[in-house]
Amino acid sequence: MMKYSLTIILLLFIAPVFAQQTTGDKKLIQFSGIITDVDSNNVVPYVTVTNLTNKSQRYGANYKGFFSFIAHPGDTILYTAVGYRDLLLPIPAEINDTKYTAMIKLKADIINLPTVRVYPWATVEEFTRDFMAMKIADDDYAIALKNLSQESISGMIQTLSRDGGEIQSINYRLNHDKALNKNMVQTNPLLNPFAWGKLMQSIFKGDKSKNSDN
Repeated sequence: MMKYSLTIILLLFIAPVFAQQTTGDKKLIQFSGIITDVDSNNVVPYVTVTNLTNKSQRYGANYKGFFSFIAHPGDTILYTAVGYRDLLLPIPAEINDTKYTAMIKLKADIINLPTVRVYPWATVEEFTRDFMAMKIADDDYAIALKNLSQESISGMIQTLSRDGGEIQSINYRLNHDKALNKNMVQTNPLLNPFAWGKLMQSIFKGDKSKNSDN
């Protein structure tokens, strides 16, 4: 029993040392980059950068899209931002320098939202009251009856201008009347001798009546 206890204690001491040696063997680099939009080349600010290989440690890009942190060659990095598709990129495994810079391109994620219709009623009671007081529009039959009524037709006659057919009909009637009356010459009554005779007779009769009265 004592032998098993010593073995367990030795394992507990050796395991952290082995882990430190394994971690110490991996190369550390300063990983930096700028994140931009793939279509417009504008910087994408405040992107979340997650190192999935190193316990999912998270870092944030600044308002200029720049980020920088310590990582290992070959680490898998996840880039996430609101309105953009997630991007998963690994750091190259073979890096000769202690620094590595990358240009990260994110693609905008277009989301088609369902149509939202906003109603002006806050409660069912308000909708019911407005619905009951609502004036229903006339159907096609009622609209046709109104348009063919005597009042509507009279109003349109007074306001609407004449069309080509009406103007042609009026011109035809005027020309017809002018053709019928072109041979009828109106005489001047001052040139009519019978009219002068009747006038003289009326004057003589008037004079005789005045003399008889005297």
